[in-house]
Amino acid sequence: MQAALATAMLLCPLAFAGQASAQPKVNLEQTFADSLQAMPNEQLAVTGGFYVPAYSSVAMSQGRLRVDFSVTLSVHNASETQALVVRRIAYFDTAGKQVESYLKAPVAVKPLATISIFIPTDDVRGGTGANFIVDWAATGEIAEPAVEALMVGGVANAHYAFISQGRPTRTVGKK
Repeated sequence: MQAALATAMLLCPLAFAGQASAQPKVNLEQTFADSLQAMPNEQLAVTGGFYVPAYSSVAMSQGRLRVDFSVTLSVHNASETQALVVRRIAYFDTAGKQVESYLKAPVAVKPLATISIFIPTDDVRGGTGANFIVDWAATGEIAEPAVEALMVGGVANAHYAFISQGRPTRTVGKK
């Protein structure tokens, strides 16, 4: 019986995986110290935000199989000359409930530098409809940042990787 259970766990580890608990907090200030600079003294006159779809789990085989993915959210400062102030990075689950907030205070990303958030494969709290909200600002005219989520995962000997590009959050409709 134990041999059969061990074989089943090797062949189908996803069926035996439980809900992941909260991951240790990422300290962006320490992890990406080389990508950050002091906050600008000038007023932050330009602001924006991104909605970034992410998938910590995807249903496959007509919904009979769930494949879990690691997620790396990257925020790239596309400006060659100005700092990008990242005000908020928040992670939400399929139901729209906030799962995690990654900044204690805004950070200033150096020109052409990048910061990232990594969610491991076993953290499936986001589910099939996970997403991030990233709010940013700058002291003046700036190249719009590039914000993307990279998902990587697999089952058996099949591996998958795909990117989801952030979409600027803008109000649409009648004026």
